[in-house]
Amino acid sequence: MSIVPFEALACPLDGVPLHREGAAWRCAGNHNFDIARQGYVHLLPVQNKRSREPGDSKDMVAARQRFLDAGYYQPIADAVARAALEGVSPGSTLACLDAGCGEGYYLRRLAAVAGDSHTLATLGLDISKWAVLAAARQDRRPSWVVGSNANLPVLPASLDRILCLFGFPVYSEFARVLRPGGKLLQVDAGQDHLRELREIIYPSVREDSKTITRAPDGFRRAGTEDLRFTLHLAGAGPIADLLAMTPHLYRASPEGRARAATLETLSVTVDVCLQIFERCTLTD
Repeated sequence: MSIVPFEALACPLDGVPLHREGAAWRCAGNHNFDIARQGYVHLLPVQNKRSREPGDSKDMVAARQRFLDAGYYQPIADAVARAALEGVSPGSTLACLDAGCGEGYYLRRLAAVAGDSHTLATLGLDISKWAVLAAARQDRRPSWVVGSNANLPVLPASLDRILCLFGFPVYSEFARVLRPGGKLLQVDAGQDHLRELREIIYPSVREDSKTITRAPDGFRRAGTEDLRFTLHLAGAGPIADLLAMTPHLYRASPEGRARAATLETLSVTVDVCLQIFERCTLTD
């Protein structure tokens, strides 16, 4: 497979192009952003932080890495990869952003499914420094950036694909950075996602879903795919990792977390919706 770094980065302070010069990215306004020795760059201005260390903690990132590397969510990753590559001519270059990349699992699966038929110019962005650090340590070929979906450090109309899996989409920003005809691939939890775990840790389970019924402004719906399967988790470790990698870890009461900690086996439903939105052209 051919993986190259995505280089159409924009200064997070003034929006002008960044250019790599040695071990740093610089813009015409003399803003300088050093590249860490692990290979990532921090493009989240301190004034845009809501906490000292926003995003997932080091422990949450480690739990997610163990869980995803075990292959439990590979059916989701492969469905997203197939949708991202659909209709792409062999030998072409696809510029792709994972917006909320975590430790990079879904970009790695995209590269694996693409094989040698495409060149991927990839960018992984996450607000968590620990997530981006873990991603960069596993594969230095993509561009890895600490940043925010609310202010993507990406030049306008420079991307062909955006992945947003269990994340926080900012559609105005996604529309700005996608080329006309580019696609947003969004994965959200369905009503039954992790229901068996939620029934253990909560007094009652809400009946809701993040699936949106209309295309966001600037997009048209290009497809929807529901994915549903059952995971059989054996041992306290995978169960603890599943809980630790989700917001349920902090939403559950101490009593709920204690009940989950006693489990040695768990069969749990995965219920997600993959929605595909295409960036409208000027004539749409």
